[in-house]
Amino acid sequence: MAEGSWHKVADLDEIGENECRTVKAGGKLVALARTGDGYHALDNRCLHVGGPLGQGAIEDGYIVCPWHGREYDLKTGVCPNIDERIAVYAVETRGDGIYVLISEG
Repeated sequence: MAEGSWHKVADLDEIGENECRTVKAGGKLVALARTGDGYHALDNRCLHVGGPLGQGAIEDGYIVCPWHGREYDLKTGVCPNIDERIAVYAVETRGDGIYVLISEG
């Protein structure tokens, strides 16, 4: 298992289904998204020109950059049309909120 620290980033049901927002976890800005199959956490910065993914939309399993529409798979971070990938982070739903694992180093 990856070493790191869990950070509480949201309360339960704070984010509606098919919504996303930018949260801070361990000094990193993370795009936290909620879909019908749970929560997903990805790096908040689009690799195109740095658009804030947490302000984007959720469409068919992808987070869409609000600046130019680049898409990233919520589970893998892979862009379907370009050979690039953003970081994804483990997410846990606990009794008191949503937590994201940020690796150390």
